[in-house]
Amino acid sequence: MGQQYESQPYEIIKSLDDLEVRFYPPSMMAKTKASSGNPFATLFRYISGNNKEGEKIEMTTPVYMYPEDDTSAMEFVLPKKYMKQDAPTPSQNNVEIYQSDPGYFAAVRYGGYSNATKVKTHTERLMKEIEKHSLKKISEPVMLSYDSPYKVMNRRNEILVEISYADAD
Repeated sequence: MGQQYESQPYEIIKSLDDLEVRFYPPSMMAKTKASSGNPFATLFRYISGNNKEGEKIEMTTPVYMYPEDDTSAMEFVLPKKYMKQDAPTPSQNNVEIYQSDPGYFAAVRYGGYSNATKVKTHTERLMKEIEKHSLKKISEPVMLSYDSPYKVMNRRNEILVEISYADAD
């Protein structure tokens, strides 16, 4: 199956038809935005040792992707050891390190290589499920990718939206 990566932890709270309600604890994240250029390359350079400490950081899953401020934003989840120790300081000023807030999210999964059409289709699917189960969304959708571009079979992608869990009962 290839190399295994540490994955961001979450707990499945409920499965509702085609949707999972999940709780995500805080995680350390590395984020960049790009109106042009390649946000993946920027973050990959950071974890490859292009940081002030010259420290290499293990790749993890998933990779978060979403539009923000007329740009595309991308985030890498950092290994959980950085919850207890400082993450390396970025050398580039367009890489931000922060701790995510804990939260409840609605998620749908799909396979294959992702593209704009699939993201739109599965985002619409998630929104219909959220409405069907009377959940209240409190964020915009985010696309998650779990696989290297070189993996061909059994690819995992998800669309995630933060929800108010009080409405998820």
